[in-house]
Amino acid sequence: MINIKINGQSIQAESGQTILQAAQMHGIEVPTLCYHKDLNPTGNCRMCVVEVKGGRFLQAACVTPVWDGMEIQTHSEKVTKDRKLTLELMLANHPQDCITCDVSGECELQDLAYEYKASAPTWGSKGARYPVDSDPNPFIRVDMNRCILCRRCVSACAEIQVRDVWGVAKRGFDEVIVAGANVPMLEARCESCGQCVAYCPTGALSNKMNYGMARTHQVKKVTTTCSYCGVGCQFDLLVKNDKVIGVQSNPNAPVNGMALCVKGRYGYDYVHHPERLKKPRVRRYLLDGRPKTVDGQRSTVDGHWDWVEVEWDVALDIAAKKFMEIRDNFGADSLGFLTSAKCTNEENFLMNKLARQVVGTNNIDHCARL
Repeated sequence: MINIKINGQSIQAESGQTILQAAQMHGIEVPTLCYHKDLNPTGNCRMCVVEVKGGRFLQAACVTPVWDGMEIQTHSEKVTKDRKLTLELMLANHPQDCITCDVSGECELQDLAYEYKASAPTWGSKGARYPVDSDPNPFIRVDMNRCILCRRCVSACAEIQVRDVWGVAKRGFDEVIVAGANVPMLEARCESCGQCVAYCPTGALSNKMNYGMARTHQVKKVTTTCSYCGVGCQFDLLVKNDKVIGVQSNPNAPVNGMALCVKGRYGYDYVHHPERLKKPRVRRYLLDGRPKTVDGQRSTVDGHWDWVEVEWDVALDIAAKKFMEIRDNFGADSLGFLTSAKCTNEENFLMNKLARQVVGTNNIDHCARL
């Protein structure tokens, strides 16, 4: 441990920590845009600059390591003025459409501009330079006019998803984030996981499926576990008017953090499918009052087989009764059980117990041979 001072407060920090890490560990706020705790720091946005005693220039807190005796000012007049200028330069190249922007209310650039009272410079905005919704990807909406070149999408794709879809093309004012060698995302090996969307601090990357459906304050977030496989990923369902309109990463998810696959992030629309079964069904012979002939002979009962909705207890009782009838008449080994990777380990264990201990058969297998 080493001794440093931040804003006149004496604290201890671990050797090798950055200024930002030391400040966050002691509850001292330093604004960031390009930094994210899940990603390697790059020092691109310069929003986290701080003043270090004895230094000639402001230092980016996310990449500058601490040393013993270091004295730091996080909100001096010089620092605050520099951050405001940085924001104004970003806003000069950013659309001034917050009133209609889909991510208004959860945009990190918007929050910092409000905090530092920054606005687009008087010499004006550069205007839109790129086509809106420029990529044919069915899930991810791309609007590079809103990009602030933080490179979070590049880092998330490379470090977490390990696909290296996003990169930086050109230099200077023409610098832009592109997929592959400036090709459509799917051609650049994109898996449509939406990881880049989850880490984007502005609206440069957003979700097509729920674009324009709701602002942040209009939705209720409900944390749930993904039902597609047994990994146990968690995320927040975005609910508006009792309807699921989207999925958002939950950084506190214990298994997956911010990471989700394409099914987990975008495969939620089955929830409201008109043909979705909401109750168990069993087959029953329904009387219809009309005479019928079977193989040329008049049937004794007029009716037809059809599926009927029943309560869970009824369906489970019927299944249990059928199991026992088959076991008693044909032996336990006439039954077989198949479980699923979509179940939890605990559910698969219970199925194993049902097969071996209750029914008395070893005929049980798993769809993934686990």
